[in-house]
Amino acid sequence: MGRLTADPEVRTTPMGDRVTTLSVASNRVWNDKSGSKKESTEFHNVVLWGRQADVAGQFLIKGSVVFIEGRLQTRSWQAKDGTTRRVTEIIGERMQLGPRPMNAASRQPEDNDLSQEDKGLHKDEPSGEEVPIIEMEDDGEIKPEDLPF
Repeated sequence: MGRLTADPEVRTTPMGDRVTTLSVASNRVWNDKSGSKKESTEFHNVVLWGRQADVAGQFLIKGSVVFIEGRLQTRSWQAKDGTTRRVTEIIGERMQLGPRPMNAASRQPEDNDLSQEDKGLHKDEPSGEEVPIIEMEDDGEIKPEDLPF
């Protein structure tokens, strides 16, 4: 779960498939042994295909909160300078949209442009709410009793 660092990039492959790439930042907050609060940010490249690619391109903008479930995939290629380049991406299999940012209303399509399926997409979402931060114990250890299964 994180926030988009830029607007989604939507493309169509030569075969006609829709693909959207996102850059998502996720934060981790914890207290170190001395009790001072620490924070780190990780940046993730996300690739969405098909209907999810369309929904992401239509409803997400820079700063949007999104929850992505997927698998990791590493690609490698030969750069022009002869070096081998590698990138690890999250291939999104499920996506949940978070609360809309305050400036998102200007990017929303007219109601009559939406399909019946899309009209209820954000119906129950609160507008502009902050996403709660879940803080781990000082040792960062996950205990068996904390697992939901």
